[in-house]
Amino acid sequence: MTQNTNLEQLSAAGVSVWLDDLSRTRIESGNLKELIDTKSVVGVTTNPSIFQAALSAGNSYDEQVNQLAAQGADVDTVIRTVTTDDVRNACDVLAPVYEATAGVDGRVSIEVDPRIAHDTDKTVAQAIELWKIVDRPNLLIKIPATEAGIPAIAKVIGEGISVNVTLIFSVERYEAVMNAYLEGLEAAAAAGHDLDTIHSVASFFVSRVDTEVDKRLDAIGTPEATELKGKAALANARLAYSAYQQVFEVGARFQSMLDKGARPQRPLWASTGVKDPSLPDTLYVTELVAPNTVNTMPEKTLDAVADHGEITGDTVTGTGPQSQEIFDRIAALGVDLTDVFLVLENEGVEKFESAWGELLDATREQLDAAKS
Repeated sequence: MTQNTNLEQLSAAGVSVWLDDLSRTRIESGNLKELIDTKSVVGVTTNPSIFQAALSAGNSYDEQVNQLAAQGADVDTVIRTVTTDDVRNACDVLAPVYEATAGVDGRVSIEVDPRIAHDTDKTVAQAIELWKIVDRPNLLIKIPATEAGIPAIAKVIGEGISVNVTLIFSVERYEAVMNAYLEGLEAAAAAGHDLDTIHSVASFFVSRVDTEVDKRLDAIGTPEATELKGKAALANARLAYSAYQQVFEVGARFQSMLDKGARPQRPLWASTGVKDPSLPDTLYVTELVAPNTVNTMPEKTLDAVADHGEITGDTVTGTGPQSQEIFDRIAALGVDLTDVFLVLENEGVEKFESAWGELLDATREQLDAAKS
């Protein structure tokens, strides 16, 4: 099988293509393997919304749910079992990629329960538990970058566990995430862990920033406000990449750990499906091309890039000053960017909590039906 040219060019430019979706059907049908072979997919991310959609569609989980019901399993046990089974199996599908890339890619993520996003100790305990249950070296445990999540990230990395930090919206919070990663590496080294086995990505959310900022620009309604629509998300992500370069390319603290095998925590562009129909549907891919990054895409965006994405090389490096200028202009119009990021973080946690609640309800119905 041959790779799609556009996605192959994206990979060649230093962007790892990950799929933001997973289901048992996708694994068992061979579709995930096909995407690896034809669309340059080298990783998978999941979240509560993805699992909720997977378990609600079709009947691929019915047999396992019936077996668990017969064993007297409760709803939390059922969800934990079916999701970790899917992630473990996806890890196995991606194992050859993991080996071929020396552990850089071939990764699959699973998220801690969003209901504990504001509890450091519970997040750490569940991250360790999930790591043991899935028991695959190419797993990433997703931990949200809430205030309680930051110390949890450091502690989990310190245990030698690979982490995907999720729900990052601001550069300020991203800097705290990078610091937590470095703290964790230092603790892991002190505890005797092999730093080469610890991997991390920092999931910086993109499209939701435009959605929130553009809503506020519409409310202002001036010509300049209108002209700035659709520009905040790219500017924000590009500033984040500049921050990444400062820490991992030239920062003395990380450089001192390189000889111990430490790996940089790559920026991962998340929420890259374009929500505004007036914007190009490949915008958050083609305009966020930079070395040592990951772009996790819903399948619709992956297909759009494969069909008509124009990859023109690095579109991020050196754009910091222009990006800061865009932010300064938006702030000068009266948009409170600090509030924007706070709203987005709270909404992000709430959305995943809601999806988890729907997942619980749907699974409870299946359990009840199996027992009747």
